[in-house]
Amino acid sequence: MSDFREQINSLSPAEKAELLDTVWESLEADAVLLTDAQRAELDYRIARHEQKPSDVIPWQQVRAGLFEKP
Repeated sequence: MSDFREQINSLSPAEKAELLDTVWESLEADAVLLTDAQRAELDYRIARHEQKPSDVIPWQQVRAGLFEKP
């Protein structure tokens, strides 16, 4: 793996950006397809967030709650 990192580090910023773009596109191509129910749930959550974007819980608070002992 370190050889791979060395190869990446030897790239120019433009080459790194191109590599990143290529990797990102390959991830999109490999994406798991959602079921209709999953898509509907995501659409519902996005719409709900767009209606009231301030109604969120900060990640730090969520994370802290995960590790609280009952």
